[in-house]
Amino acid sequence: MSNYIQPIIDRKIRLGFIGCGRISKSHFDAINKHTDNIELVAVCDQDASRAEQAASSMASKAYTNIDTMLEQEQLDIVTVASPNGLHPEHVMKVADHGVHVITEKPMAIDLSDGFKIHQHCKEKKVQLFVVHQNRFNDTVQEIWKAIEAGRFGKLYMITSNVFWTRPQDYYDKEGSWHGTQDMDGGAFYTQASHYIDLMQWLARANASSVFANLKTLARNIETEDTGSALIEWDNGVLGAINVTMLTYPKNLEGSVTLLGEKGTVKLGGVAMNKIEHWQFEDTHDNDQNIMNSNYNPTSVYGYGHVRYYENIVQCFKNGAKPLVDGQEGLNSLLLLAGIKESNHTQKKVHLNQ
Repeated sequence: MSNYIQPIIDRKIRLGFIGCGRISKSHFDAINKHTDNIELVAVCDQDASRAEQAASSMASKAYTNIDTMLEQEQLDIVTVASPNGLHPEHVMKVADHGVHVITEKPMAIDLSDGFKIHQHCKEKKVQLFVVHQNRFNDTVQEIWKAIEAGRFGKLYMITSNVFWTRPQDYYDKEGSWHGTQDMDGGAFYTQASHYIDLMQWLARANASSVFANLKTLARNIETEDTGSALIEWDNGVLGAINVTMLTYPKNLEGSVTLLGEKGTVKLGGVAMNKIEHWQFEDTHDNDQNIMNSNYNPTSVYGYGHVRYYENIVQCFKNGAKPLVDGQEGLNSLLLLAGIKESNHTQKKVHLNQ
């Protein structure tokens, strides 16, 4: 993974922020944990009142125009948390100013746009980060360590269930972009993309094929509210993911299960925050304490943003490598795009990496 960042030693990292909607609070809370190293200089949202409210809460300057913010402020990095369909445009704007950029997931809802911004940032020598913060959860890190230690033996299968609810009024709110093809992309892109990323990452291989069936069963929207996909990775691992926004009456489960030759683990809770099953052929002293990594988040977003920004700080201060860069974002986007294509063609799609 590349790191185009010139270290900043003698001052704080100057951060700009685009899009002050629902997810911004998780970012702001995380930034507030890193005030020794990060200064949120400016925020931007086309809704002036929302921009002013965010700026007031974060002691920063409010803008309603991205170009104006980029021209008037001396920024080191900008977080893009605008609607999904705007991520490519906004990432390109930031990169054109020679400023490093963090984009919320998904990095794009069109695969060609994903490749375009990845290449553009490389050409501009701008570091691109993609927000997949759940990799940093305590629970997920324990699973990663077990994989790295070879405790699963040969990994056979990875499955995920995302059983959440999004009522019709979530999509119908004035100005809402949710449920639209051009801005949202659907339940897999918006709600399930973290689970797709985690499956892809834990498989430690590129997805080679996918077969998917997506449906709009109950919500009056342009995109799917429910779907399933069967996945195969280059190393032979098989996978399945089931997603719905129709769970009654509230979010029930966000889980990932790994089945291996010598181990079985299920990660559950509403935000991958609870290890529900942990069993291996070999035993480690720490196994009896593994449930201590469970925690109770206040939302499905979890607490991973704090550690995500810690990696940002380390990249600027110590020359560390980005843990989730543009290529990592593309790996997940390739699978998401394959799911959409398979549903459209009703055929298995072989993925070109």
